[in-house]
Amino acid sequence: MTFDQGAVFAIVAIMMALFVWDRLRYDLVAMLALFAAVMVGIVPAEGAFAGFSDDIVIIVAAALVVSAAVAKSGIAEVALRPLGPHLTSLRAQVFVLVLAVTLLSTFIKNVGALAILIPVAFQMAKRSGTSPSQLLMPLASGSLLGGLITLIGTSPNLIVARVREELGGEPFRMFDYAPVGLALSALGLVWITLTCTWLPKRRGAGALNTAIDIEDYVVEARVPASSPIVGQGPREVEALAEGEAKVTSVVRDDTRQLKPHANVRIQEGDVLLIKGDPEDLERAIARGGLNLPGQDAKSDRKEDKDPQDSKEKDDKGEDDENDKDEKHDEDNVGVIEGVITTDSALVYSTPAEVNLRSRFGLNLIAISRSGENLTERLRSVRLRAGDVLVLQGRFDRLPDALKALGILPLAERDVALGRNRKR
Repeated sequence: MTFDQGAVFAIVAIMMALFVWDRLRYDLVAMLALFAAVMVGIVPAEGAFAGFSDDIVIIVAAALVVSAAVAKSGIAEVALRPLGPHLTSLRAQVFVLVLAVTLLSTFIKNVGALAILIPVAFQMAKRSGTSPSQLLMPLASGSLLGGLITLIGTSPNLIVARVREELGGEPFRMFDYAPVGLALSALGLVWITLTCTWLPKRRGAGALNTAIDIEDYVVEARVPASSPIVGQGPREVEALAEGEAKVTSVVRDDTRQLKPHANVRIQEGDVLLIKGDPEDLERAIARGGLNLPGQDAKSDRKEDKDPQDSKEKDDKGEDDENDKDEKHDEDNVGVIEGVITTDSALVYSTPAEVNLRSRFGLNLIAISRSGENLTERLRSVRLRAGDVLVLQGRFDRLPDALKALGILPLAERDVALGRNRKR
């Protein structure tokens, strides 16, 4: 074995050990391995970063972008929604999920396809009482099957095509792998569907959402003219969340508060107070075409205006500036959960009194209060220590705003409320 060969094996072994150790970021480990290869002379210094311009790297990066776009759009959930009520058995759920992830991973990266369908699998498990492990493990296996069918399904296919081009002058084309890949995918789909009942039912670990013991949130959403729920009742709104959310109040003309009984018919401009889990609330809001605070800038400005504030011109200028920021920085907007501490400036104050939007650039999306059912407008709720808030704001302003208000951010988890879906 030559020195170069020994150095390569040593660097790869150390790199694998660091990956297993999992104390350093994987991208940092990869860069350290590259620098080590340059230092020992295996890789020439002038060509150290040449790989970043390789076609394969660009294709893989583009596939990840497409995967993220499809995941953010929620289109996979929309496509599988009509099948949900009919998928009552474990084998039926596994068959549909594995088939869907196989088709997706045929044209996008398998990791991206898996990320798109994991929320759908959790919804199925929650609705049917199935153990999530019995759906997620087949889903992971199915994501590998689709990569066998096309050139871009997985990175090794691209590498093999490159080698064939260098040796024979012609690379593999897009569907040259398809005859073998389709046969193996079909066999894999049948095998996974038949053997999924052998998988262990694991429930003990739980998800972060369960570990953080937060009671249901209350969110308020305005009904625009284009909403499909105009003219319908509160029960139809709850049906959009598949029975997992509840309309607690209907506010009309910003003053009249109606109880959500069967005779109430929702009108354009009504504000609905809805209680439920963040995922269920987001589902009802997205399907009902409702507007959360911050999505209707004019009405938000009108509601957030402090009646005791005499500086109307200054407020108008500040609001216009906020609108410009939102228009140009939509991708810089994030959502965070935080708990109000005992020394917070929000304690015993209402969001309208504090003027969260104009002073701090924050939109109050939802409130969770232990042991109490909130039925009044969120801007009028007198906040308490221990209340959990979902806040929307610009990433560069969120830390300073939370510190100034005395809000303690909670452990990061994926909260869909307040995040725009642009199909």
